[in-house]
Amino acid sequence: MYIIKIQGTSKISDYIQIRDNEFTLVAYFKAGRPGKALEECGLTSSKDELMAVIQTLDYGVIKEIHLHSKF
Repeated sequence: MYIIKIQGTSKISDYIQIRDNEFTLVAYFKAGRPGKALEECGLTSSKDELMAVIQTLDYGVIKEIHLHSKF
């Protein structure tokens, strides 16, 4: 899977995209509240892993992630 952090503008929030290996969009949510969004997307079991990645991820970087749980 892949994760991307997208920088917003003054009127548009920053967003996170999570995509599968075929680069199909799996989750799309505001970067300001990732914990709640991950639960709503069904990624609760990987929440801690993803929160750590989101906090350190730079804008515009596509990072490959390997989740311990299957989505």
